[in-house]
Formats: sequence, C-alpha cells, structure tokens
Amino acid sequence: MKTLLQLNSSIFSGGGQSSRLADEFVAAWRKANPAGQVVVRDLANDPVPHLSAERFLSFLAKPEERTAAQQAVVAHSDALVEEIKRADVIVLGLPMYNFGLPSTLKAYFDHIARAGVTFRYTENGAVGLLTGKKAYVFATRGGKYAGTPLESQTPYVRQFLNFVGIEDIEFIYAEGLAISEASKEAGIAEAKRAIERASAKEPLAA
Repeated sequence: MKTLLQLNSSIFSGGGQSSRLADEFVAAWRKANPAGQVVVRDLANDPVPHLSAERFLSFLAKPEERTAAQQAVVAHSDALVEEIKRADVIVLGLPMYNFGLPSTLKAYFDHIARAGVTFRYTENGAVGLLTGKKAYVFATRGGKYAGTPLESQTPYVRQFLNFVGIEDIEFIYAEGLAISEASKEAGIAEAKRAIERASAKEPLAA
C-alpha cells in the first residue's frame, strides 16, 4: 500500500491556492490508489515550533542524558521524521511570501533535517537517507518569478529535499495571481494543465 504525505504551508490552510492545487493532485492520486493512504499535515493549523537553541541542543544531547523536556522535543521531531519516512509520495503546497517560503515550512524543515536520522555526514559530504520518494511541489506566487533572478524558492526547496535524499522532484507553478483577475485565471489554468500532465505520465497506481 502506497502512502502520500501532503504538506500544506499556506497561512490560509486548506483555503490557500497552493493547498487547493495540491488537493487536486491528491484527488487524482486517490483515484489511482484506492487502497493508498493519504496523510495531511497542515502547518498553519498545527505549526511546528521554530528552531531555538534549546530545541537544537535537545537534538544534540545523548539520549541517555536528555531531560524530560528535551525528550519531548526529540519525540516531536521523531514523529515528523517517521511520517515522511513512511511516505512514498510527498505533495508540498508552497506559497511565496516576501520572496521566500513560509516560516512554518522552514521550521518543519529544521525539525526533519537531523544528522544520523535523515542524512549522514561522510568524507565526501552529506548523504541523504530519505531515498526512493517522489515529490511534487505546487508553488503559487502573486508575481512571476520562475526562471528569473528573483526566484529563491525553487533552488532552496530542491537543495533541501536533495540534502535529505529526495531527488525526484517536480515543480508545478501558478504565477501572476495578484497581477489581475485574468492573470490569476491564466496562472491557475496552466497549473491545472500541469497537474493533468503529471497525473497522466506518472505511474501513480501501485
């Protein structure tokens, strides 16, 4: 049985455009995988705490030396890691806020990037451990940034996912959503066509 993990990072939760586009892809995935499991993590309704010195030191502490508070921090991170480890497919709703990604998504990334857990250091550099997964990223923007010097999200998200071992990544963009109503409709329509193409070419069924 396949498992899909949907990560919504819009401040508008399921009402955000990135979440709605992700929902459309997930609906197609459900049809192709009727026995599959879908896990939805909404980072607006259930935010991951931002990284602090105390939380970071909890990860570094030896298990037998952790305080009860540190163990609770690590247990939360462990649960997030186990959730993404179980996923065969990852669907990420990615709005752009002030040229970057939502801070709640950065916090999530900070809690799943753990040495010896989701990546390991070697003499030749870091090696990601979350291998064998496919990721779809639904990026929504008010302006048009893809392929321009102002594009900051795509390289960062790709680099992070590669770092933890996720190398098969497809980005689907809906841009120009704040320029005009016509631009918004065109951007969403293009994204929906991309969803149809992705659903048709990918071996979604187990």
